[in-house]
Amino acid sequence: MLKKTLRTKYKTLRNELSEIEIEEKSLAIANNILKLPLWDKTYFHVFLPIEEHKEVNTEFILHLLSGKDKEIVVSKSDFETRNMTHFLLTDNTKIRKNEYNIPEPIDGLEVPATKIDVVFVPLLAFDKKGNRVGYGKGFYDKFLSQCKPETIKIGLSFFEPEELISDVFESDVILDYCISPDIIYAF
Repeated sequence: MLKKTLRTKYKTLRNELSEIEIEEKSLAIANNILKLPLWDKTYFHVFLPIEEHKEVNTEFILHLLSGKDKEIVVSKSDFETRNMTHFLLTDNTKIRKNEYNIPEPIDGLEVPATKIDVVFVPLLAFDKKGNRVGYGKGFYDKFLSQCKPETIKIGLSFFEPEELISDVFESDVILDYCISPDIIYAF
């Protein structure tokens, strides 16, 4: 299926989820993360969800990482350059929603992409080969290509995979895992 068709399909499916379903599915996803072999890593990049788009609530993941004394990294997006700047999330980090309602750090201690060990990746859909469909701006593909090759890329999805995304580009970065509320997919 084409990315454009998948974007429409999964935006509609997400809009049909209730707040309770989002919370329950987000918690189940966080619980599945505990089963992954990544707890020897230090720097974990987490996206802060756009509530209006009914994204996976990563608050549970943030608590999990904080409880395991991991270094948590969050990003700020530049829509002109399509670059992301990454900051260490601390007790002093001030978060503000940008013009697209994306919660972002105002500033802080910058972390280079090459230092990040694990990235939790937002997505609308994914396929059985580990390809993902995002919002189509390319922020995450650009960011992930700047990470070291061994960085673990983990998609988070409320839904199960499609058979195949047919219009994958060479610049699209494949996931290592995708976690749904029920299953951990490894690629």
